[in-house]
Amino acid sequence: MLLIDKYAYINKLASVHPLEKMTFSLGLLLLSLIIRDELISLIAFIVMSAFIILGAKIPWQYYVKLLLLPAFFLLSSLLSIVISIAPNTSALPPYFWALTVSQWTIFIGNESILTAQQLLFTVLGSIGCLYFLILTTSVQSICFVLRQWHLPALFVELAELTYRFIFIFLNSMQKIHLAQQARLGYQSPMQWLRSISMLIAALFAEMFQRSRELNNAMQARGGDAVYWQNNVSYSKKNWIGIVVIFTFLTLFGGFYS
Repeated sequence: MLLIDKYAYINKLASVHPLEKMTFSLGLLLLSLIIRDELISLIAFIVMSAFIILGAKIPWQYYVKLLLLPAFFLLSSLLSIVISIAPNTSALPPYFWALTVSQWTIFIGNESILTAQQLLFTVLGSIGCLYFLILTTSVQSICFVLRQWHLPALFVELAELTYRFIFIFLNSMQKIHLAQQARLGYQSPMQWLRSISMLIAALFAEMFQRSRELNNAMQARGGDAVYWQNNVSYSKKNWIGIVVIFTFLTLFGGFYS
């Protein structure tokens, strides 16, 4: 079990009703995407980070590591937006920096900086909302709420199976990789290539076998997954807090937009 799944069950907010946590996180996510204000997105990220670290008692070191995961994709996206290339003969828009190389000009436009800045804050707010949901709510509780929202059963089951197979895939990969390392399978480039190919083949065969076993098990139970939820009750204080935060951010975003 990965730590991200472990914390979803043992965090200090695990006893809060999953509908409240999903409404709070997804609602704040939609609000940030609709308003598309940098300050609102930053506030959403700070609020969610505070709930994750101070409310759910998730170690801040682990939370920072999780934030570094999408950093590469975010950085590559920002660089592709900020840096532009144009021929020397073309007229450049207002720019912050430019460099001429042969017949091309590499420049950073003022408009691209504003676009990248907006994207950065929007992504930060979205990441904070999603991390709050997955670090405080188990996939069983999420699927339970989705079924309560009358989403198609096939969609909910596929979502859970995809999530579960991530952990099965990683666990199998770690075991096979450890066995290959014990046999010195990564000592040379040729051995590394051979071990990787064998690892991929073994994972494909095992995943195929496990998917068939899981399908047979579900058919033996009638084909429908059963989602249960511990006896947790709604909290009027939590709902009032959610309404207050949404109202404040909506009015704040409308006032400064």
